[in-house]
Amino acid sequence: MKLLSWNVNGIRAVLKKNFLEFVEQESPDILCIQETKAQEKQVEVTLEGYTQYWNSAERRGYSGTAIFSKIEPKSVSFDMGIAEHDKEGRVITLDMETFYLVNVYTPNAQHELVRLDYRMQWDADFLEFIKGLERKKPVIFCGDLNVAHKEIDLANPKANERNPGFTIEERTGFDGYIENGFIDSFREFNKEPKNYTWWTYRFKARSRNIGWRIDYFCVSKPLRTRLEDAFILKDVMGSDHCPIGIILKDS
Repeated sequence: MKLLSWNVNGIRAVLKKNFLEFVEQESPDILCIQETKAQEKQVEVTLEGYTQYWNSAERRGYSGTAIFSKIEPKSVSFDMGIAEHDKEGRVITLDMETFYLVNVYTPNAQHELVRLDYRMQWDADFLEFIKGLERKKPVIFCGDLNVAHKEIDLANPKANERNPGFTIEERTGFDGYIENGFIDSFREFNKEPKNYTWWTYRFKARSRNIGWRIDYFCVSKPLRTRLEDAFILKDVMGSDHCPIGIILKDS
């Protein structure tokens, strides 16, 4: 089973940049996208063989997630059931046969860390949410988590210590996932530096590979034996993020 995740930074924009061709070429069983910036009724995405699940923000042109799946889930749910969080379309959960798949777009702490306190509450609540699911069966969660976990995960760690996405608070929030038994799938296969998933549009950062790894597939420990590969598709253009993926063996 091939699972992909991609922060597209606007589904309408990426549709003009070979998105459909990308999906056809990669042919994932399930594709999770973040930052759709659109209501489902505002855009037509024609992907034969895929069922679409959308969770859009109340605020137009902001946030939002979607999943395109060839495999029919047992059920689909949206958000976390917490009013404070459930207005921005950030979570979709598919109840699959042997695991839950959670597509998540974690809030950014924003400039001058004005949303850091909210972000930390989100991390705590999201961890509780996925641990609740895990009591029933293993969980895979993926998406833009808006944090570079370790110094290896961004090009200039020292210069970014109090910048959004690399504060000790946000990194500690990610520690919570690891300490609670979730595996950062990419680091199971690749422990090398200079592997990034997001680059600012400024300073020719992408061509110079001055980036951050802030997009993840994390899996419950019981799924480790099914992980065949985890990868970053760094050469796929169309967004300031690139797609990431995992391959799961049959159970």
